[in-house]
Amino acid sequence: MSQEPEQSAPSASPIVGIIAIGRNEGERLRICLASARLVSQHVIYVDSGSTDGSPALAASLGAIVSDLDLSTPFTAARARNAGFSKLLELHPETEFVFFTDGDCEIVPSFIPLALAAINANADIAVVCGRRRERHPDASIYNRLCDIEWNTPIGEARSCGGDALMRTSAIKAAGGFDATVIAGEEPELCVRLRAQGHTILRIEAEMTLHDAAMTHLGQWWKRNVRAGHAYAQGAAMHGAPPEKHWVKEVRSNDFWGFTVPASAIVIGLFTRGIGGMLFLSLAYGILGYKIHRRVMPTLRSYAGPYTFFIVLGKIPQALGQLRFRVTRSLGRRPRIIEYKTAAAQAS
Repeated sequence: MSQEPEQSAPSASPIVGIIAIGRNEGERLRICLASARLVSQHVIYVDSGSTDGSPALAASLGAIVSDLDLSTPFTAARARNAGFSKLLELHPETEFVFFTDGDCEIVPSFIPLALAAINANADIAVVCGRRRERHPDASIYNRLCDIEWNTPIGEARSCGGDALMRTSAIKAAGGFDATVIAGEEPELCVRLRAQGHTILRIEAEMTLHDAAMTHLGQWWKRNVRAGHAYAQGAAMHGAPPEKHWVKEVRSNDFWGFTVPASAIVIGLFTRGIGGMLFLSLAYGILGYKIHRRVMPTLRSYAGPYTFFIVLGKIPQALGQLRFRVTRSLGRRPRIIEYKTAAAQAS
């Protein structure tokens, strides 16, 4: 399904295209595409099986809509590739593309700043900025996302789902790997850096993200997905010198599996008391180290942040186990969605 825009919108540059991907994002998608149309005339929306009328909404906002084939499992990487192909099919002269998610609003001032940065050095393949949560105070889980987005400025190893990319670099790298169900941007960045390109994060507001995460179960699923991403990324690029996410995988295995398993064994010989003491001591030491590191910057949120980082080791370890089991059975991994049906429809 596709539809040409009915009217033009102001454009930061005629050589920039916008690709948004989504699934049942509702009002968030409307905000996303409205902001996209403010910065580019060429907006592509790729829909992954929405049931809330998202394709029709996108078309009404002037985006060109591409529906993914339902016969193949969805992945964000597959959706980004589809949007990229459609963009170049319609506008082969496009030099840069801004990828975003359907739950994000683009800050218009970012595109000119990113273009200035990427044009300053031909080696730069990706420029990203500051993603913030729209409602950080709505829940501790939203606040954790906002903290997660606050990464250092300067040369980086990877970007997230929002970023301005050089089309020639994406084509040379072969695009996103459609088999990666999460963490597809860092995986692409590994290959881009291997080709001599640079990933740059600039001091600029880029997008407002709406996690709509209000329940512990959502947070848990998101961490399972993160664990799956770590394990898959390490399996693909874990060899030296890259060692992509090897450290994270080992940490999750130790704190999510080894420590609880050791506590159970100790508990068997101490009527449970020794196991509980061991678990408390081990996680207490980990929590102390994390809290001491983040206290100067997070202040009042240092405690909650520390608690959830420690607790997150368990679902992340389970996500890693999920990847290993799926791979050993020769099955293709499927996406792990953390947003509830109500959150997606809102």
